[in-house]
Amino acid sequence: MTGARSQFFAILTICILVTCVLASPRISEAKSGGLFGYQATPYSGLKPFPKWRKVLATYKDEPGDCVSGKYNRCAHQKWLALIEEWRELPKEEQLKKINRHMNLFRYILDPVNWGVRDYWEIPKEFFARFGDCEDYAIVKYFTLRALGWPDKDMKIVVLQDVNLGIAHAILVVKYKGKNLVLDNQIGQVVDATRIRHYRPIYSVNEAGWWRHKP
Repeated sequence: MTGARSQFFAILTICILVTCVLASPRISEAKSGGLFGYQATPYSGLKPFPKWRKVLATYKDEPGDCVSGKYNRCAHQKWLALIEEWRELPKEEQLKKINRHMNLFRYILDPVNWGVRDYWEIPKEFFARFGDCEDYAIVKYFTLRALGWPDKDMKIVVLQDVNLGIAHAILVVKYKGKNLVLDNQIGQVVDATRIRHYRPIYSVNEAGWWRHKP
């Protein structure tokens, strides 16, 4: 009995060690900056992303004084006032306020809103006509930039929502060593390690882009 018991515990110990070894790459990926368990390969330049380049070239365009938008008259001016109101808040509060406020706006698909399959809006267009997932991410990105957050700490991430089987886009902000997710589908700002159903494809900011692979 003693020999059988020893053999059992020896096998059990090996199984536990194998399980730990197999699990360790995913843990190390998370610690080394992997997003949703995927590693990011950086690339310079933004040539593959004309819609994002257009946003960067035009996002500061003046909207005029309370330009009559399709839905949201004067919302751009209110946004500028909110930026000043949020400027002195702690960074964690800025993230929460921005995510919560922008998620209040109506979700509208690009074919309905713009008559095209995919359109990336600048903030004044979002406030005039609302938008879809990448437009929420874009307006959150530029709100944080206006509050002094560096572009190197932020990425707009295009991904696959495995649960819904659809493409999606979010903003990920690096803060205190964590990848924090600002998502129009999630009311709170959450750590990316808590999300299991997103498969990142690529991400962009002003400096370049990243390809995500397992």
